[in-house]
Amino acid sequence: MRIGLLTEGGYPYVSGEAGLWCERLVRGLEQHEFDVYALSRSEREEAEGWVPLPPQVGRVRTAPLWETVDDGIVHGRRARRRFAESYGELAMALCTGAPGDPSAGLSGDPGARLSGDLGAQLGGGRGYGPGGESAEASEDRSALEADRFASALYGLAELARDEGGLPAALRSETAVRALERACRAPGAHRSAREARVPDLLTVAARLERALRPLSLDWYEDDDLGSVDLCHAASGGTAALPGLLARHFCDVPLLVTEYGVRLRTHYLTEPDSSPAIRALLAAFHGRLAAETYRRAAVITPGNTHARRWQERCGADRAKLRTVHPGMDATPFAEAGEFPECADPQTLVWVGRVEPAKDLVSLLHAFAEIRRAETAARLRIVGTPSGPEGAAYLAHCKGLAAQLFPDEADGPHAVGRNPVSFEEIGGPELPSRADAYAAGALVVLSSVVEGFPSGLVEAMFCGRATVSTDVGAVVEAIGGTGLVVPPRNPRALAEACVALLRDPERRERLGAAARARALELFTVEQNVAAFHGIYLEILSRTPVRRVVLDDTGEPLPFGVPAEAHVPGRWSDPVARVAARGGAGEPRNGPPGWATDGPVRATAPVPAPEGAAR
Repeated sequence: MRIGLLTEGGYPYVSGEAGLWCERLVRGLEQHEFDVYALSRSEREEAEGWVPLPPQVGRVRTAPLWETVDDGIVHGRRARRRFAESYGELAMALCTGAPGDPSAGLSGDPGARLSGDLGAQLGGGRGYGPGGESAEASEDRSALEADRFASALYGLAELARDEGGLPAALRSETAVRALERACRAPGAHRSAREARVPDLLTVAARLERALRPLSLDWYEDDDLGSVDLCHAASGGTAALPGLLARHFCDVPLLVTEYGVRLRTHYLTEPDSSPAIRALLAAFHGRLAAETYRRAAVITPGNTHARRWQERCGADRAKLRTVHPGMDATPFAEAGEFPECADPQTLVWVGRVEPAKDLVSLLHAFAEIRRAETAARLRIVGTPSGPEGAAYLAHCKGLAAQLFPDEADGPHAVGRNPVSFEEIGGPELPSRADAYAAGALVVLSSVVEGFPSGLVEAMFCGRATVSTDVGAVVEAIGGTGLVVPPRNPRALAEACVALLRDPERRERLGAAARARALELFTVEQNVAAFHGIYLEILSRTPVRRVVLDDTGEPLPFGVPAEAHVPGRWSDPVARVAARGGAGEPRNGPPGWATDGPVRATAPVPAPEGAAR
């Protein structure tokens, strides 16, 4: 079959966030053909280029989200009126939300948003909402607002298709005034009513960037309309082309999320004003709800992401948890020889940033040193941006204060028990070498999605001590110790318990490796998606009805894998089979008007031939 892979800031770019799992998926499903539709986030990302593409990638189309696009299109009076109506409806859907829906529940008290309990963030009460509104009335109102958002979104998409694009209109004064009217309208929530002009300008600019896929020319019969299935590698803006392909061409949509965009919004927008956070959260919530409603299947990467999706409106019947696929080969040697590790060394591996809470780890290690004086801590990682570099400098200063250099004797050179290192040097040429350097791997994060670093440690057969955040418990199961976040004493006690019990460490490490090899390999990931592709195609309406010689529909006349990868036929003929390049844009597609196709009559066997 032919898959349209939709990405944002990921594959096929070298520095893409989700590039690695997408590349493994594409290379693992060599029997299928992939067309990649990629949205880039920065000029640097585009300058660094693409990863080498396998032969099953037939086409790559890209569009930037980072640069200002001047389309030069001047809309007529009718087009301007259509835009004002659709954009005004979109703005009203963002400003007036029903209690308990994603946009309303997430636009209230900013102090509760990052508490970690999604139920508290998204809740409307059970039975009755604010003001005595019944649960049924609240649900009806929420559905009405969701339909309002969808109608406005597709109205803008149809206008962009008819007029050639909307970038200038989305940045225009008309858009800002529509936002202002919606914020001042009766029924708007409090945060929206407090929006000032600078806030509205910022929101309009951010919405223009998020809605830029509306103006792309990807939704014709010879583009996304010609694929058998759209697979969005993330939610949010990346899934928007899939929504439009479904709207215009009836192409089924699969959405994979290893990190929920709505959650990412809250973690990356702490410094914006309450009005900006509320309006953008409402947009991401509405877009997520619409994406989940239209998707054929939704594949969260872990239970943590699944809970977010359910609270944002995803139907449980559509959810299939597919864990990330990771390559276990580089860690095989370390996993087969766990006894080579230093029994007194703890290892931390990852990106250095405040969310990793290395400060708590250093304070915990101070407690560990009081109990085990020979213990060492190796912090292996590079800073993530300027904020990460400043945090690394702070951690180094704290380590120097907590652990003055120690020497074995009066004539020996002192050495700090905490070392800060990077992968790629002579001592730690690879990540596998970093994990193999210690008998115990520690994770101290306060925020975490899927802990890929922990899974790598599990591949290496290492026992782990982790904080209970994100999908940590789901990943390690019962193969490691888990403590509350921001609790150095609990972290220290768990580490000391394993340092003093090598047999328990060995048992946990062996169990962790077995679990990782069973659940988190590339092979299981690729097999899961292959099965989901077939499941979706088997439930997708056939575009032509194939009849047998008696006039009855022929079972399996168009199987799920009817498309053979490769350029075997003329591309115009293949497009005509799905809608025809010469058809009027607003008319019915060819497959809707063609008559039934009769199957080829069976050729009678020669007389005397075996049957």
